Amino acid sequence: MCYYTKEESILKPTGIVRRLDDLGRIVIPKEIRRTLRIREGDPLEIFTDRDGEIILKKYCPIGELGIFAKEYTDSLHQTTSHVVCLIDKDEIISVSGAPKKNFIGKPVSKKLTALINGRIELTASKDDVSFAPVFDDDSISLYTHQHITPIICEGDVLGAVLFLSENKNMGALEEKLAQTCALFLSKQMEQ
Repeated sequence: MCYYTKEESILKPTGIVRRLDDLGRIVIPKEIRRTLRIREGDPLEIFTDRDGEIILKKYCPIGELGIFAKEYTDSLHQTTSHVVCLIDKDEIISVSGAPKKNFIGKPVSKKLTALINGRIELTASKDDVSFAPVFDDDSISLYTHQHITPIICEGDVLGAVLFLSENKNMGALEEKLAQTCALFLSKQMEQ
């Protein structure tokens, strides 16, 4: 079995071989699920190629918005001067106002993932106990203020809108803009 890594865009052998059961199922090893942050119930997209290879990829409905998502974060950044990120359930798929290489495709912190999955909308500063670092290694600790609004579509959490700032408090404006963005994106996903 091989798995796809975004960083290298190549198939890497894992050395793990699994048999298909009589119902056509195969178990993805726990180590791979943990590394790729695949949880029970997560949707996986199936790809095949001409050589008979099967590639499983975490399905990201927000990621399908692609260029549209980038334009939306660009507009929000221009309006607020904050860093604006769109997150699927556990990684950043779009960012405006900060270097892409520091954000795009990186898994967000466990605390931030828990807030998103818990449907918690939050405005916090770094001094607050509820503040969630963007990444577990806190590699971008210069951001001291944040606002998080989950994106919910047809009862399912799809991701979140995240505002970050180095020195400006977040308030009602950021809250309303994030809520509007989350609602708009959820409506786009319903279509």
